[in-house]
Amino acid sequence: MGEVTEMFQVNASQIRFYEREFEILQPKKNKKGNRLFSPEDVENLKIIFHLVKDKGYTLAGAKEHLKTNKTEIKENQKVIDSLEKLKKFLLEVKDQL
Repeated sequence: MGEVTEMFQVNASQIRFYEREFEILQPKKNKKGNRLFSPEDVENLKIIFHLVKDKGYTLAGAKEHLKTNKTEIKENQKVIDSLEKLKKFLLEVKDQL
């Protein structure tokens, strides 16, 4: 949970809230009850944060959008991730010049 909260720069309660609200988030729990997020869970969180934070969807709107456009959204998220990596690389090159 700690790594995920750092990655998204939010507190654990927000991650737990999204876990309750969105069916696509299903992190496994170990014997102690700690959440273990799979790479798919992290990708789903990225999609949820993109819809809610960047695009301004309400939680209900994001849920509906995920239900109706899941494949398209996942493809779009892959493109966004690639562009973010490219941007990071280009900024590093710029800093070295």
